[in-house]
Amino acid sequence: MKNISTKLLLCVISVLLYVSGYSQFATLAPKSVFIRAKEQLNYRLLAPFDLKEKYHFEEVLAKKLFVPIGEDTAKYPLIIFLHGSGERGAENERQLIHIDSIFADDDFQKKYPCFVLAPQCPEEQKWVEVDWDLDSHTTPEKMSKSFDLLNDLIDSLIKQYPIDDSRIYLMGLSMGGYGTWDFISRFPKRFAAAVPICGGGDEKMAETIKDVPIWAFHGALDKLVKPLRSQNMINAIKKYGGQPKYTEYKNLGHLCWNAAFTTPELYEWMFAQKLKK
Repeated sequence: MKNISTKLLLCVISVLLYVSGYSQFATLAPKSVFIRAKEQLNYRLLAPFDLKEKYHFEEVLAKKLFVPIGEDTAKYPLIIFLHGSGERGAENERQLIHIDSIFADDDFQKKYPCFVLAPQCPEEQKWVEVDWDLDSHTTPEKMSKSFDLLNDLIDSLIKQYPIDDSRIYLMGLSMGGYGTWDFISRFPKRFAAAVPICGGGDEKMAETIKDVPIWAFHGALDKLVKPLRSQNMINAIKKYGGQPKYTEYKNLGHLCWNAAFTTPELYEWMFAQKLKK
């Protein structure tokens, strides 16, 4: 019964936000589909605004053209955003609800020019197949179908566009917060930084991700995903010598992501991170 109520609440929240509208991200990032054999993953890719103007990037994305990449080509960071359960679907739009006003903002792109990848998880699937109600979980042996496709999609985009693979940043909220913890646990050397919001991970993977720059967020009043899920991950990483950052909002519940997204220091911190190769 609790699972049904949780899903219903998240869907209602998503629909209300969906109706409130977004436009900039959707306008600048055409609907795209990554196809591998008989499997596919919907996604949108926002290009840095200066690159967009230089290459008419809407047409480049729509036609899946390659951008010429030479030794002197400027490369840009990539933010990967993992949405929550309420934004799952097949219309390739709902996953933009929470990020349109942030990453597609002119001032943001002027200060932090970057690619932004927003994949959409299909209905009845999860970024990581675990029970969100539990106090802990063990990382599934296999990646979810959506993550397996997303991993290949990232490789494809790096080959196709001027993306700096030493500056790939992973962010996710709720179901996407779980996904963020899971993805960095599987590929700790792929991401320059991770921002899991109101999610949870496998504490037994703490040693694996101790060197990944992490800033986690959670609402202390969260009734849908227990704050201890974030707290336990942070504490476990610290036991292995890691230095993750953690912000807990004492007066907020599950919907703490707006507070996290509007933390100015977050982006200064995130874009300063770079993989050592």
